[in-house]
Amino acid sequence: MDSTSPIKIKNALLIFTQWSYKDALIQTYTLPYVKIIRHAIPADKKIFLVTSEQEAISLSRDEIAQVNTAWKEQNMELIALPYRRFGIKKLLGFAGQVFQLIKLIVGKKVDVIHAFCTPAGGMAWILSVLTRRKLVIDSFEPHAVAMVENGTWTKTGLAYRILFWLERKQAQRATYIISATAGMREFAKTTYGIDIGSKMFVKGACVDTTLFYPRPKDPQLSASLGLGGDKIVCVYAGKLGDIYYNEEVFSFLHAAYDFWGDRFRFLLLTNKNRAELDAQLDQAGIPHHVLVNQFVPHKEVARYLSLADFGITPVKPVPSKRYCTPIKDGEYWAMGLPVVISPNISDDSSIIESTGTGVVLDMADTSAHRSAIEQLDKLIHADDQAALREKILQNAQTYRSYSIPARIYPAIYA
Repeated sequence: MDSTSPIKIKNALLIFTQWSYKDALIQTYTLPYVKIIRHAIPADKKIFLVTSEQEAISLSRDEIAQVNTAWKEQNMELIALPYRRFGIKKLLGFAGQVFQLIKLIVGKKVDVIHAFCTPAGGMAWILSVLTRRKLVIDSFEPHAVAMVENGTWTKTGLAYRILFWLERKQAQRATYIISATAGMREFAKTTYGIDIGSKMFVKGACVDTTLFYPRPKDPQLSASLGLGGDKIVCVYAGKLGDIYYNEEVFSFLHAAYDFWGDRFRFLLLTNKNRAELDAQLDQAGIPHHVLVNQFVPHKEVARYLSLADFGITPVKPVPSKRYCTPIKDGEYWAMGLPVVISPNISDDSSIIESTGTGVVLDMADTSAHRSAIEQLDKLIHADDQAALREKILQNAQTYRSYSIPARIYPAIYA
């Protein structure tokens, strides 16, 4: 990017999110970056982290106190606010929190508001304008457009119109923007009419390689799940439906079962109801024992990924996904797993295609399932598995390493 002056934190930094503290998006996608920011600015400059607590997983007062006790020596403090879904009710509810946050920003002499993703960025923009503080937008993606493309919102709906307007305002006001892909420069220019090239950095969803790394299959875990022997295991850690394919995934699984027979297994790391999954298996004509589902905490995910031969990222390839970043791809790559991914997803689809480290497949195209599985079979049984794994690991090191934000944040904050 073009060189501009770093921001000097004289007193404090406010990091603003719209996720609950216990959510994986805080634990695995925010806190690692907060840690890097903490090292990037002087230890005597305070960091406040604002979360938006959903009732089902909200922190208790005691838990908030425990976090803040642990954070005190790092000169950090957690501010936990109640969650509301984006829309007019959220804006009205946020209006009631504005005074509290303005009092914090002014009273603690906060210099900069650093927001993660554009829904939080919209709220942060309001605070930035009211308090005349600098604004940094992290993980800048076209969220409003994506919600229309996946059918959650309509283009005439109030939620879309509000967030789209706020995204444009964020692009206009932010001192710095950190996007998931380089393509956001052109998207912002053509969609918002704003040139953000001179103030934009690029950072995909980075992965903790001390947690995710290649390892032998855990024989005890493999046996307990019925995945031992000569099984060929496909893994997916995530949700089905909404922005992800659902029925199309089961069509792909049916094709895989036809090709590999009873050697094939699908390891689904999700908390989805088993009865619902069995109904989908029946509809697709797949025996129930082919699917092994398990919900595991994120710190255990790598252990389960080690049992797999390849992973899938079944994101629907709507146009806006070209500018987003799937967290799971970095985790698969760091584990050395080939990946099946939809076309035009972030930069990842082109990376996988150009490096030969997986298969690009639109799962909605059932006619392409067989040839994709044949390609996978060649990868899984490649003569030089060590060389393939090294290429896959290189993807993680080049595009998902924490060395990337470790360069970005010190360039933003003096």
